[in-house]
Amino acid sequence: MQQVQSRLVAGPCDDDLELVRRARARDEGAIRAIMQANNRKLYRIARGILRNDSEAEDVVQETYVRAFTHLESFRGDSRLATWLARIAINEALGRRRRLRPTVDWTTLEPGVLNAQIIQFPVSAVSDDPEKTMAQREIQHIVEQAVDELPEAFRIVFITRVIEGMNVEETAELLDLKPETVKTRLHRARTMLRANVEKKVGPVMMEAFPFAGKRCARLTDAVLGRLGLTK
Repeated sequence: MQQVQSRLVAGPCDDDLELVRRARARDEGAIRAIMQANNRKLYRIARGILRNDSEAEDVVQETYVRAFTHLESFRGDSRLATWLARIAINEALGRRRRLRPTVDWTTLEPGVLNAQIIQFPVSAVSDDPEKTMAQREIQHIVEQAVDELPEAFRIVFITRVIEGMNVEETAELLDLKPETVKTRLHRARTMLRANVEKKVGPVMMEAFPFAGKRCARLTDAVLGRLGLTK
């Protein structure tokens, strides 16, 4: 444990330092590489705080603008990804304090709620509409359950489980003790499991659907074998 913590505190890897050096020289390739390596992590962390897709994407954009215009402040005391994540967390928390809860989204201009900054990869779409709908419903249930976790537990769950960061990395990022990270993750999993089980019941009633194309295909096949097709 102590060896891992020492390695984390020691600073970034050589690749981080080289990318930062090139980015300081306005090397487009280095800047793209940094963004591509951190887009999803920063988005998920910001999304975990704000629980709003478009606001989270704005945070990611602002994080990069702040980072790339202040690269001289990157001292190498932590990994580049951790440094960026801390900027994103601060930006998300500041944005949340500034948000007006009375904004009516129906009055916003068309397209404002859509992703405008960074296009994140989407899952492959199935050619079975019912299967796709079921997958989206399950995904929505899980995302909603994560959103409903108290913030202290939600951000730990996102960094540890969704982003796959280890205990020491999460503790360093969130300025927590490793024991606190473990405790909050356990609580988060318990709350999430209970919430998902409560929500998934009605959806499971529609599990293993047999309609749409599959139903029509089987029906046509049977009618064909019986000689009843037109």
